[in-house]
Amino acid sequence: MKLPVPFIQLPLQFDAEVLAREIAAFGEDAWHEHPQKYPGNLWLPLIAANGDPDNESFAGAMRPTPYLLQSPYLMQVLSRIGAVWGRTRLMKLTGQAEVSPHFDVNYYWRARARVHVPIVTKPTVRFICGEGEVNMGPGECWIFDTWRQHQVINGSDDERIHLVADTVGSDEFGELVRDGQMPGNHVPEGWRAEVVAPTGELHSALRYESVNLPAVMTPWEMREHISFLLHEVRPHPQLEPVKQVTSRFLAAWQALWSEYGADPAGLPAYRKALNSYEQWLKGSAASLQLINDSSLVVALRLMVLSVAIGDTSHASSGDELRQSAISAIPRPRMDGTDRDPVYDRPVFIVSSPRSGSTLLFETLARASGLYTIGRESHSLIEGTPGLGASELGYDSNRLDVSAATPTLVEALRRRFLADLHDRDGKAPGQRPLRMLEKTPKNALRIPFLAKVFPEARFIYLHRDPRETLSSMIEAWQSGGFRTYPNLPGWTGLPWSLLLVPGWRDLIGRPLPEIVAAQWNTTTRILLDDLDALPPGRCHVARYDAFLADPAAEVARLCGELGFDWDRPLDSALPLSRYTVTEPAPDKWRRHEDLINRVLPGLQVTLDHAERFAAAARAR
Repeated sequence: MKLPVPFIQLPLQFDAEVLAREIAAFGEDAWHEHPQKYPGNLWLPLIAANGDPDNESFAGAMRPTPYLLQSPYLMQVLSRIGAVWGRTRLMKLTGQAEVSPHFDVNYYWRARARVHVPIVTKPTVRFICGEGEVNMGPGECWIFDTWRQHQVINGSDDERIHLVADTVGSDEFGELVRDGQMPGNHVPEGWRAEVVAPTGELHSALRYESVNLPAVMTPWEMREHISFLLHEVRPHPQLEPVKQVTSRFLAAWQALWSEYGADPAGLPAYRKALNSYEQWLKGSAASLQLINDSSLVVALRLMVLSVAIGDTSHASSGDELRQSAISAIPRPRMDGTDRDPVYDRPVFIVSSPRSGSTLLFETLARASGLYTIGRESHSLIEGTPGLGASELGYDSNRLDVSAATPTLVEALRRRFLADLHDRDGKAPGQRPLRMLEKTPKNALRIPFLAKVFPEARFIYLHRDPRETLSSMIEAWQSGGFRTYPNLPGWTGLPWSLLLVPGWRDLIGRPLPEIVAAQWNTTTRILLDDLDALPPGRCHVARYDAFLADPAAEVARLCGELGFDWDRPLDSALPLSRYTVTEPAPDKWRRHEDLINRVLPGLQVTLDHAERFAAAARAR
């Protein structure tokens, strides 16, 4: 939500110590990694779609999760603020972590304020928004202008935890905002915050969103959003033609609404109008920028075009649209006699951690007609009941065919389908569809994935193990890749990257030996599983060849996999989202002495990997 000032402090003061005791009871396993896997960013769901702690969607009836229901003071805090609550979380930043600079331009945040109540924090935590900066004190209550570029920097070695709640507001909430103070702008004389002490009430009354995405956006709502964005555009000679074409598009949408309303019969016409308008924008408005430095075309897509109609065969709203479509999907036959009706030869990139798979994934995801969930699937897979590491006794991330029960197969396929979108952010329409997935832990799950997705194909990404080992050491030392920070029985640096079979034998070992064992175990299992696949199910990419000539390597892979590639590819690839330090020739040599000590013990697997990569590419 755009505000007139960067920050507003609401006149409420909560007991941060009581809140901290409540959330400490959840345990570390309750925390999820950030959907984009930003280092040191974790979250815990309090209010989620349908009350499902593993549902990250903005759409659907928002309801309390079990975590919130066991937290009476958290519920009292939300009740006192008095708003209608949307998606609500606890957000954690580990020591020295940060929320990178960004602005929120999508549909959900256009009309929602984001409320922050710091629970665990230090004076060194900096919250920067536009030209403003504050340190939010423990138990205070704040909102800020999400439309401006903002970031958070945790300058302490200790973790920072905030209650972060999204709301469309309410009359009572509006009164609090009007009575708030605006640091650096306006502080009312005699301003003070009401102290809200715990009452002990078990379940305070709360109001929740039930409707949040349109089945078909009304012309009045669409006009309001688009007018807002056009008023935010920096001066540009192309702005007037954009306004003229937009006016014609809005008139066409008004006519369609008058003819069809939310009747599913109108969806093809609505979709055609949207596609024509978006294609014109891409060709004629790409240079227009908003005052917050975001792109007008991107903002229009995220705020309006991608949510203007629900992808469904009947009028409904939010997750109901998606779930009604998903529920009618037949499950694949596992006897091999029929093609998978939903997932057409889904492709999984597999490798040891830190082998460059993110860069390959982000590049291939730009192919036309390809769908991804836009992130790694750690929480999606491990959040499926029966697949979490704690449920499996923290044995490892290994999953074989025995784990692929019919119930889990159906649940996992549905969870993936609910999150898929193409390179333009659009949900899939026709099926079967092509899916691309990349998650390092999947290197230990090939038999399981091949059972869940009967037509699965795998890309083995091979990289010089010296480079990989060096990057793995960096990942452990950075603290940004901690997957199981409180692994039972583990000592030393918190466990990072995937959890391999036999990890308990590594307790007390030096970091280079731990990393070498991770690489060796992962690669050995990975290659053995790939060797067992039927012919034609495995493809190989070499990281060095990919960097040397990205266009040639992508063209080769797309040809083998049947992907449609329609975009030029620069010779210099951008950094991937999980880069710790920028790549450089022979960067691994900063750890050369450590790596040379462990390489001899890896020779058998090193030779296997080279033979496998050479043989597969020769076929």
